[in-house]
Amino acid sequence: MAQKKDYYEVLGVAKNASEDDLKKAYRKLAIQYHPDKNPGDKAAEEKFKEIAEAYGILSDAEKRQRYDQFGHQGVGGAGGFGGGAGVNMEDIFGSVFGDDSPFSSFFGGGGGRRSSGPSVRKGSDLRIKLKLDLEEIANGVEKKIKVKRYVSCNTCSGNGSKHGTSLKTCATCNGQGQVRKVVNTMLGQMVSTSPCPTCQGEGKVVTERCDVCFGEGRQLNEDLLSIKIPAGVAEGMQLSMTGKGNVPTRGGIAGDLLIVIEEEEHPELKRDGSNIIYELRMNFADAALGKDVEIPTVGGKVKINIKAGTQSGEILRLKGKGLKELNSYGVGDQLVHLSLFTPTSITSEERAILEKLRNSPNFQPKADKNDRSIFDKMKDFFH
Repeated sequence: MAQKKDYYEVLGVAKNASEDDLKKAYRKLAIQYHPDKNPGDKAAEEKFKEIAEAYGILSDAEKRQRYDQFGHQGVGGAGGFGGGAGVNMEDIFGSVFGDDSPFSSFFGGGGGRRSSGPSVRKGSDLRIKLKLDLEEIANGVEKKIKVKRYVSCNTCSGNGSKHGTSLKTCATCNGQGQVRKVVNTMLGQMVSTSPCPTCQGEGKVVTERCDVCFGEGRQLNEDLLSIKIPAGVAEGMQLSMTGKGNVPTRGGIAGDLLIVIEEEEHPELKRDGSNIIYELRMNFADAALGKDVEIPTVGGKVKINIKAGTQSGEILRLKGKGLKELNSYGVGDQLVHLSLFTPTSITSEERAILEKLRNSPNFQPKADKNDRSIFDKMKDFFH
C-alpha cells in the first residue's frame, strides 16, 4: 500500500496555515481537479479525492491537532483504522463556495446537484474507552470487544417496510428529499431549499412498517469487534474504525467507532513520552561494594550491574528499553534512577558495626568539583 502524502503538502500550504489559507488553497485545487472538468481522467479524480481528504482533516481543529501530533495514524491513516476525512463533497463545496457563488451550480450548490435528490445520510458515531497496560502499549495489541450498535434490519433489508417491499415515492417532494421555497423581495425572487418535512429528506416513505424494526430499518445488535492497536499510543489519543458506528434509519452509511485510549498505571514503571523511568532503591552495602540486580522493563526482567561506589541519584540508561514512537522507527530508553535506602530501625549488632565505620576516613563525604547536581544529570538524559 502506497504511503500517504503529507496533508499540508497535498494542499501546498505551510503547517501554520490559517483557516483562510486552507480554504483558498482548497478552492483553487478543487476547481482544477474536479471530475466534471476532467471527464475520464482517473489521475485527476484521484488527486481530487486526495485534496478533499486533506482539507477534511486540516479544516477540523480537533483532527488537525491529532494529525500534527501523531500524523496519519492519529486520524486513521494506517493500521486498520478509518478516520479519514469524513468529507461530504457537496457539503464542502457549499461551505467553501457558498450556494450563491458562481461555482454553486457547478459543484452542486443551490439548484444544482444538491437538489437533484436526497443526500446519502450517515449514522451517528460511537465512542468507547479502551484501557491498555504498559506492555500492550509497548508492543501493540489486538483486542476483541463487544459493542452495542444499530445495524441494518435483516427482515426488511434496512428499508423499514414490511418484508422489505419497495417504498413509496414521497408525494410532497416527488422523491427529491427537499422542498423549495420562493420568496419575492425587493431584489427579486429568493429561492431556498430545506429537507422535506414529510420524508425527512429521504425522498421515500414507508407505507406498511416492518414488524421487526417497526419502520426504523435498523436493530440494536451486539457485535464482537477485533481492534488492532498500534504500538506507542498514548493516554487520550483517539483512533477510529470507519463504518463501525450506528447505521441511520432506513438506509445510508454507518457512522464510525471512536476508540479513546486510557493507560493503566504500572506498579513499578512510569512513562515519560517514549521513555520509561524506574527507581531502584539500594542499600548502602550494595552501593559501596557493587552488585548485579534484576529490574523490571516493559519487555520483562533484565539484569544490570551496579558498580562499586555508586552514588545515590545516579541515572543509568538502558538503550532501546522504552516504548516505540508512534508513526516512527524510533524507540525510547529506560532510565534507572538509583536512590540510597536508609534503614529506620537497626539491631544492636548492626549499630556496633556502623559505629566502628562512622569515623573511618573512607566514610567521610568528600566534595568533588566534577560532581553534578541531580538536575544537571536529568537534563543530560532528557535534552
